Amino acid sequence: QVQLVEAGGGLVQPGGSLRLSCAASGSIFSIYPMGWYRQAPGKQRELVAAISSGGSTNYADSVKGRFTISRDNAKNMVYLQMNSLKPEDTAVYSCNADRGPLVRDRFSSWGQGTQVTVSS
Repeated sequence: QVQLVEAGGGLVQPGGSLRLSCAASGSIFSIYPMGWYRQAPGKQRELVAAISSGGSTNYADSVKGRFTISRDNAKNMVYLQMNSLKPEDTAVYSCNADRGPLVRDRFSSWGQGTQVTVSS
């Protein structure tokens, strides 16, 4: 019942910046804690940033101080500002709910994700 569409990825040099966006359908989107996830080839998907419905945030240690997650509930949008990008940040980035570690804690339907490639 929730459709997720990510955008804003691309190729950027180390130290560069990108701003990702996640557009969601469904009026209940605003009540869910949301997160940005990333997955590199051969690796598990990991949560890198999360934001509650009220705006409190948490970040993985690997991105803390460099990434900023935000949301606009009126527009059903979640954003990820990515600064000081490193090659290790290269991955497909996706948004979804973040209610816990289980499958049930996320929306079953993932978006296509957006590719972020950090390379010189």
